[in-house]
Parts: sequence; C-alpha cells; structure tokens
Amino acid sequence: MMAMMVVASATAFAGDSDALLVDLAYDAFNKQSTIMTENQAMKQIGGTEKPVDEALMTESAYNAIMMALECDKYDQQPNEKGKVAPKFAAKNAQRLWVARNTFINAGQAAAQQHDDAGIIKYWGTFVDTFNNPFFAAERSAFDKLDENVKKDQLNLLGQVAYFAGSHSQKTGLVAKAREYYEIAADNQFVDEEIRNAAHNSVLTLMREGLKDKADTLRVLEEYKQMYSQKPDDDLLMNAIYVMYSELKDKDSMRSLLDARLEKDPNNYMALANKGLMAMEDNNADEAINYLSKAVDIQPENSVVRMYLGICYNAKASTTSETDPAKAKEIFKLAIDQFDKCKELDPDMMQSRWGYNRYQAYYNYYGEDAPETKQAEADSK
Repeated sequence: MMAMMVVASATAFAGDSDALLVDLAYDAFNKQSTIMTENQAMKQIGGTEKPVDEALMTESAYNAIMMALECDKYDQQPNEKGKVAPKFAAKNAQRLWVARNTFINAGQAAAQQHDDAGIIKYWGTFVDTFNNPFFAAERSAFDKLDENVKKDQLNLLGQVAYFAGSHSQKTGLVAKAREYYEIAADNQFVDEEIRNAAHNSVLTLMREGLKDKADTLRVLEEYKQMYSQKPDDDLLMNAIYVMYSELKDKDSMRSLLDARLEKDPNNYMALANKGLMAMEDNNADEAINYLSKAVDIQPENSVVRMYLGICYNAKASTTSETDPAKAKEIFKLAIDQFDKCKELDPDMMQSRWGYNRYQAYYNYYGEDAPETKQAEADSK
C-alpha cells in the first residue's frame, strides 16, 4: 500500500508540474492573442495598435497543447485511493481547443518560407488534435454547431490534412503522410479535387518500395479488398488496372474493365482504358469506339482526345491504299480532334498533339498547303 501511495504521489507531482507549465505557456499565448484582438478593435476606430509577437504566440500555443497532452497522461492515472479524478483536463481542453486555430496561419507562414518542418509541426498538430480524445468534449460541442459552420470548418480541416500529408510525404514521413491523406480523402466536405488527390496519394504510397512480384501481389490484394468495399471507386479500379498492367495480365485488365462497364456503361475511366488497350492491340476501330465515348463524357480532356486523333490517323493510313477518299474523310476527323487539343492545351503541357496534328494536316491538305505549313510550325 505504501508503494502504491508513493507512485500515486509521484504521478500527482509530475501532473502538477506539467499543469504549471501549461499555465505559463497558455498565459504567454493569451497575452499576445489578447493584443491581437484589441488591435482589431483599434483598427476599426482608427486607434493605435500594439505590436504582436506572432511567433511567440504560436509557439506558446503549441507548447501549451503539448504540455497539456503530457499532463493528461498523469491526470488520468488513479490517485492514492485508486480512483481516476482528473484535475486539469477539462480546463486545459476548453481553453486550448480555440488556441489550435493559431496553427492555420502559422502553417501558411511556414509554407511561404518553404519550411517543411514548420508546416508539419503546425498543420499536422491542427489535424492531430481534432480527433484527440483529450478534446472529446469540445468535439462533441463542435458536432452540434450549425451545419454550414461545421461544413466550413471540416472543409478547412480536410485541406490542411491534405497539405500536411503532402509535406510529410516530401520529408519521408510515409506513415504520417498516409494518415493525413486518409483524413482528407474521407472528408466529404472537402473539394472533390483535393479529396481525389488525397485518395490517389494513399494508393500511390501503398505501392512505394515494392521490391518483387510478391510485394506487388500483396498490394494488389489490398487494393482488391478495398475495391470490394467501394466498388464504385474509379481511382481504386484504375490502381488495380495499373498493377495488372505491370504484371502483364491482360485478361485480368480486360475483365476488370468489362465488369465496370457492365455495371456502368458510361464509366469514363473504364471506357478510356478499354480504348487504350485496343490501341495497344492495334485495333483502331475498337479503340475509336471506346475513346469516342470517353471524349463525349469528358470533352475537356485533351489527352484522350489526342489518343482518339492518333487512332483516326492510324485508321486513315491503313485505308488510304484501298479507299483514298474515305481515308481523307478520316484524316479530317483526326484534324478535328487535334485542333480541339490545341484549343484545350495550346502549350502541350498535357497532350503532345503537335507532330500528330501536323501528320493529319499533311495527309489531308498536302505537303505545300499553307495549313500544313502552319501545323508544322505549331508542332514545334
């Protein structure tokens, strides 16, 4: 019993010491935060503003939270009577929940300085603390907020999580990067573009460091298990397709796409990939069939348009010997696609349409036509 009391006393002392440090750090944060609030009022009435040490404010908030989390480890330990009676948790969580918001601007400032460590420190902590059990009461209150307010806050959280993941990945913190990406990918309030980018980053990280076929098959199986739970997930489908491609398993590639198109005949990704597979098999007619459907669904995608144009070029070339007039009609179809590529992607940043467009013009207008000369110039 005496030993238990000694341990309990030591634990209480450690908790009290950390609690004092939390108070000191929070007071330093609060002093600067108060000046900032007063300055906002002064600015509205044209009064004199006081200097704010934002670096001190941010670091103090960070230290206060880290110390509060450490304090809570001891605060949750049984006392000498064997009971858990936290003395500091509620007070610390309540005042530090709002202090977290300081990390948004701090992370942005770190980003402007290309400070990856600072970005991860502040944006990462903002995300980490959102679901930390220490802030359970604050999260419960947050969940009861007006839906529009909550939506904006969750959108912000998802964006911050994505960029925290990006910089964690950049610095080699793969496990942490995946954690942040998954938070962003699962956040329904984040912009679809960011959500998809985060999801794709998770899938990419899963493939990093594969050493042999056994590793590839292991990750492929993980993808397939995920896909069985989310059968409408096109990014997962594409990830599986890519791995089948690397394994040179064309039958599985084809079966995967056929199953998706049976369920969703207008699935863009499956149509595009079916078209590319047909291109590889030198089947221009089948490729044109699938790629045309894909272009109809996403007319702004210059890459798929370019491949469709290439297929028209190939078909026209094989037709020219037997039916020159028909071949010319097909070259015109190729020109239509390449001209649209030029309109969508004039600098060829996504689709290298230049030479293929020139080839179509050459065959349609002739070598010396001004249209052909211009197409040649455009290709360079």
